[in-house]
Amino acid sequence: MDQFKGQPRLPKFAIPKRYDIRLKPDLTSCRFAGSVAVDLDIVAATSFIVLNAAELTVADGSVSFMHRDSSKVIKPSRVELFENDEILVLEFAEAVPIGLGVLAIQFEGTLNDRMKGFYRSTYEHNGEKKNMAVTQFEPADARRCFPCWDEPACKATFKITLDVPSELVALSNMPVVEEKVDGSLKTVSYQESPIMSTYLVAVVVGLFDYVEDHTSDGKTFFFSQVLLALTSLFLMKSTILTGVKVRVYCQVGKANQGKFALHVATRTLELYKEYFATPYPLPKMDMIAIPDFAAGAMENYGLVTYRETALLFDEQHSAAVNKQRVATVVGHELAHQWFGNLVTMEWWTDLWLNEGFATWVSYLATDSLFPDWKIWSQFVNESTEGLRLDGLAESHPIEVEVNHAGEIDEIFDSISYRKGASVIRMLQSYLGAESFQRSLASYIKKHAYSNAKTVDLWNALEEGSGEPVNKLMSSWTKQQGYPVVSVKVNDQKLEFNQSQFLSSGANGEGQWVVPVTLCFGSYDVRKNFLLQAKSEALDIKELVGSQIAGDQVANSWIKVNVDQTGFYRVKYDEPLAARLRYAIDKQLLSTADRHGILDDLFALCMARQESLTSLINLMGAYRGEVEYIVLSNLISVSYKVRRIAADAVPDLVDYFKQFFINLFQYTAERLGWEPKPGESHLDAMLRGEILTALAQFGHDLTLEEANKRFQAFLNDRNTPLCPPDIRKATYVAVMQQASKTNRSGYESLLKVYRETDLSQEKIRILGSLSDTPDPDLVLEVLNFMLTPEVRSQDVIMGLPTSPEGREVAWEWLKENWKRILETYGSGFLITRFVSAVVSPFASVEKAKEVEDFFASHGGTKPIARTLKQSLERVNINANWVESVKDEKNLADAVKELAYRKY
Repeated sequence: MDQFKGQPRLPKFAIPKRYDIRLKPDLTSCRFAGSVAVDLDIVAATSFIVLNAAELTVADGSVSFMHRDSSKVIKPSRVELFENDEILVLEFAEAVPIGLGVLAIQFEGTLNDRMKGFYRSTYEHNGEKKNMAVTQFEPADARRCFPCWDEPACKATFKITLDVPSELVALSNMPVVEEKVDGSLKTVSYQESPIMSTYLVAVVVGLFDYVEDHTSDGKTFFFSQVLLALTSLFLMKSTILTGVKVRVYCQVGKANQGKFALHVATRTLELYKEYFATPYPLPKMDMIAIPDFAAGAMENYGLVTYRETALLFDEQHSAAVNKQRVATVVGHELAHQWFGNLVTMEWWTDLWLNEGFATWVSYLATDSLFPDWKIWSQFVNESTEGLRLDGLAESHPIEVEVNHAGEIDEIFDSISYRKGASVIRMLQSYLGAESFQRSLASYIKKHAYSNAKTVDLWNALEEGSGEPVNKLMSSWTKQQGYPVVSVKVNDQKLEFNQSQFLSSGANGEGQWVVPVTLCFGSYDVRKNFLLQAKSEALDIKELVGSQIAGDQVANSWIKVNVDQTGFYRVKYDEPLAARLRYAIDKQLLSTADRHGILDDLFALCMARQESLTSLINLMGAYRGEVEYIVLSNLISVSYKVRRIAADAVPDLVDYFKQFFINLFQYTAERLGWEPKPGESHLDAMLRGEILTALAQFGHDLTLEEANKRFQAFLNDRNTPLCPPDIRKATYVAVMQQASKTNRSGYESLLKVYRETDLSQEKIRILGSLSDTPDPDLVLEVLNFMLTPEVRSQDVIMGLPTSPEGREVAWEWLKENWKRILETYGSGFLITRFVSAVVSPFASVEKAKEVEDFFASHGGTKPIARTLKQSLERVNINANWVESVKDEKNLADAVKELAYRKY
């Protein structure tokens, strides 16, 4: 049996075709019993059957194999569960007959509290605490519910039966075909599923309300004439709904909060049917809000599970940002029904095919449903997060080798999701929307109900477009990182040079096929070309032709990577940078380009290729900015600059704060505190972010007004003085003035937290509590996060803390590490603790201390990649701090900006 230990994949001599699963969860004891009969095709001579199982009890006498042709039943001579490898090895005294057979196994397990496998979630009904049973199998946790071939390529059909308390709702991937009640229990049987991977199987059992609708694309009507009397003829209308039935399930009493997601889902399914040129393949789509849920959502075939914050929307108490999140997450998960469920990656190396495409397509759907949101202008946020992670030496390629199931969780990151989505957008922009869509539809039809690899997609797009897609895209998916394209003017030539960008400032070795787009002084004068060599020079007059007069060329601004559709950064020489600053000041550039110029310079500043002085001078050009996406990034950059300044030049921090207050005051005054009739969705989101920033930078008038409005909110939770879009800002302002000795605001926030049953409200509060500048209160907040009052999924919302709480947070993490490790074990949530607490530091000594701590504490395998990335960030910050200390003109620049009159 030892030959099967330590292997990355299961052996290939048995292929599952069909599962017949029966489960009986006990929600009181939190145990479950089950049985599975797997139709197998034995394709090679063997005396072993090896499959996945973990945390299950399988008795020796409960396993048998029956050969279909002979009906001969054989029992294994030895049954061994290897927990470290999560495999169940069955050894038979004689060779297992080649051909079709049925493997039958009975098993038992525990409904765990770790939000993976078959687990329990808690909720209240009529004041009584209850358990529900939930599954979360991606990436490799179906094995914790039933023995199976738990790899995405091992697709099969699934027939599921549940034995549950008769008063409860029991859901699975497919519709119910039979329900038999026997006293206090009922047996629920479901239609057999189409072939799918084990990670997509789903079961939920509990008390729920729901709202329902049908997609309109399949609604048909027929009329029958019935003769009701000899003298009269009546027309009887009968309506048959043949569209997809869509339901949103939630806790009892919250059904109205599911209506917005229901609207989004029905419209999105219709849209995707047209876009992918393939109908949604199942007869129903259930979406359900789970109180305890580790991820944002999970795309189980026909039964999508969500955090409450990602599915429910309260018209009175949810903010605009919550509404947008529900729309994009629903769009993301429903895209998976085609990209992931219908066509599935062969192995986790191609996870990005699932997540990158679903991320990109969710913007397509949201833009179609809510065009006034200008969601594509916000896509640059996806690119920005991908660029920031991929600028680390400890990043990884999009197509990443996965050698063990334990490595999978850590690649559910910004590379798979955000860089993946960004290179897809870059490719779509290069090929053209129509060609891209046609090729994508062809790919889905060809690979439906099967598995695919990245190269299969490239082949389809290359065949459909006639472009060298494989050559173009291999450099983006098979190697990590991305280029910075340096641009300068030299004797009427534009010189381009590409090199790998690393946030550390180190030299990288990568080279890419870069789809360069550029425009000259106007978006009407645009050129595209592929930069394939390390450097290339282009004659400016040849590029622009007669579109710009010769004397204007020398003075025109030049923007490379138009609208930020390419996944790369751009570095301009000073004359070109100066022209762009002018273009920003005069509002001549698109929203995405204004965002991109700022973000690129910030990244170059961090990498010590540009000075902090040049960065803040550029920021000053955005004083009149009005667009949400640009200001949101400006706020994000200002937070990071404040932290670095606090370490490098603490005596200048107050000047930096004053500069940032000046920068954002204009917009705050324009927006005010309360929503205006007919204002845009983006302005509603911006109001909260701007006021939060002013509160964090200590703007007295903002803090004072926030306190007044918070007091009004305490007296009346429905007061118009504290609408949802400004509540986070109000809470942050309260905590900015709270301390161990001035606790009233903090205690009041805890009271609101305890009284609300809206998850979004709880998250707003948890995300504000650690914003106090008092380290002692930060520690109290962090300890509160680990109490039973905070769900395990939400603890990370209290991180990172205020800059003043950085050291306290590290001491807290060390003291509670064993408990955190036991609670979260493997899974991506534990990585968030490490990155949030460690990454803000900025000294080599602290990096060494962190490294030594984790080296002396076991159980770091689930955080190995995240720990390396976090330590790299600390060293990058440390080098940046030293560089800022040496800047000669920084003090004069920030003082001038702090008191500049606009």
